[in-house]
Amino acid sequence: MSTKTTNLLTDMKMPFCPGCGYHLSTRVLARAIEKAGIHPLDVVVVSDIGCCGLIDGLLRAHTVHGLHGRAAALAFGIAHGLADASKKVIAIQGDGGATIGLQHLLEAARRNVDMTLLVHNNMVYGMTGGQVSGLSPEPVKDRKMPDEKDIPPFDVVELARAAGAAYSGRIIERGDYTDVLVEAIQTPGFSLLEIVGPCPAHGIGKIKDIAGMALQDVTYRSDREPHVAPRRETHSLFSQLRSVKVDFQANLQGRFSLIVAGSAGEGVQSAADLLANAGVASGLHATKKGDYPVTVGTGFSIAEVILSSEEIHHTGIEQPDMAIIVSEDGLSMMKNRLTDTRILLDAALSWPDAPGSVASLPFRKTAGGKGAALCAIAHWLRQENLLPVEALQQAAAQHKLADRFLGIIEKAKTLAGS
Repeated sequence: MSTKTTNLLTDMKMPFCPGCGYHLSTRVLARAIEKAGIHPLDVVVVSDIGCCGLIDGLLRAHTVHGLHGRAAALAFGIAHGLADASKKVIAIQGDGGATIGLQHLLEAARRNVDMTLLVHNNMVYGMTGGQVSGLSPEPVKDRKMPDEKDIPPFDVVELARAAGAAYSGRIIERGDYTDVLVEAIQTPGFSLLEIVGPCPAHGIGKIKDIAGMALQDVTYRSDREPHVAPRRETHSLFSQLRSVKVDFQANLQGRFSLIVAGSAGEGVQSAADLLANAGVASGLHATKKGDYPVTVGTGFSIAEVILSSEEIHHTGIEQPDMAIIVSEDGLSMMKNRLTDTRILLDAALSWPDAPGSVASLPFRKTAGGKGAALCAIAHWLRQENLLPVEALQQAAAQHKLADRFLGIIEKAKTLAGS
């Protein structure tokens, strides 16, 4: 990668509240990257949940948006995998995320992996109403949660130092602290910089009001060498996958998108997997994505399948060419999504004002709730002939539930028009 620097920031307007410290810290980060002579595309920024997570769209770097408290762990894994001193891995957390993921922070410091963690400490959970965090000092607790004001906060800088960080420091966010951030980024090994700033919405509104608290600029340095994981050759995970041989010929030219909507636990995802597999066996490119609630086994189940004679560069489906809906759960999810498409609906369902042409057939009655989705797909293939139904049968025959799936596909023959 060329070392010629460009601006790390995009032209996107910053989404932070007026007076929020993230305005300054984001600009300081951009200046530090440029001053350090690092190309933005040699930077990986891992953000956390919370106000700090709004930074992703502001950067021309590689970005990863993590789960709450997990930014340090994700960055740790990326840094280990890269093992490249010319790449800079920077994690950004708020005080809430840092205390939620404190063990991840300490483990990264203990191992002294080559990464930088910026902890933006505005002393409250700013995005959720101003609750106190594990880094909230006593004066903030006195206002927000007086019953806990006598419980001391964590000192994240001292914790990182004790765990073995090569660099740990704190800066009160006033003026230009670019040089401090440059040192943290350029330190080989794990570096942590706590940036104490205001949260005008729910916390301390002005920097001058922070001055009276027991928070001071501090810097600790260590001569520890960064830990570099030993490299070893191993088998690719892809080598364990069974290849799909092209045994059939599809009749599709271009791209066709299909949504299968039903209920969780009723085989929607398995049916879509078989269709995608059949597409590949027919010489097509295929993608399949599943969507269902976190309460696995209840609620809706949605599968999106794209079949194409050309490479698929975008796997999203805004409006499908065809929608198969086999349960009330699936219907409730599709009613506000579809605008004008062909719909294959189970006969037990009613959608009088459907936004497109509707054909109804008794898929659930024919193959049961757990077979309705595959039955509908088999019927649709026989009707459309985009690819041979034999390809679907072959995919089913290779599944651990081969007998049941093949039986469902056979039952689809009894439907009108099949």
